[in-house]
Amino acid sequence: MTVQQEAVAVGEALEVWIDQDLCTGDGICVQYAPEVFELDIDGLAYVKGSGDELLQAPGATTPVPLPLLTDVVDSAKECPGECIHVRRVSDRVEVFGPDAE
Repeated sequence: MTVQQEAVAVGEALEVWIDQDLCTGDGICVQYAPEVFELDIDGLAYVKGSGDELLQAPGATTPVPLPLLTDVVDSAKECPGECIHVRRVSDRVEVFGPDAE
């Protein structure tokens, strides 16, 4: 079982963040998971907080709701900028995204 599968199997809390320095503004993440991602006026994608507000601080994270996990993971896999990072909250190990093992 991979680290990714283990994280999902045990239902560990996951969070997601976007590296705006690498974001290409394609909006694929917004197409997959509009509840989690949004493009801002600057043309870059950001994660959204619990009140639907854009979290624009560098490295800002938001929890990955379990029902949206597949959509968020697909966003990370399909992102042309490879800028979406999904990690475990418990130890901050990236499980999906460019730095995943």
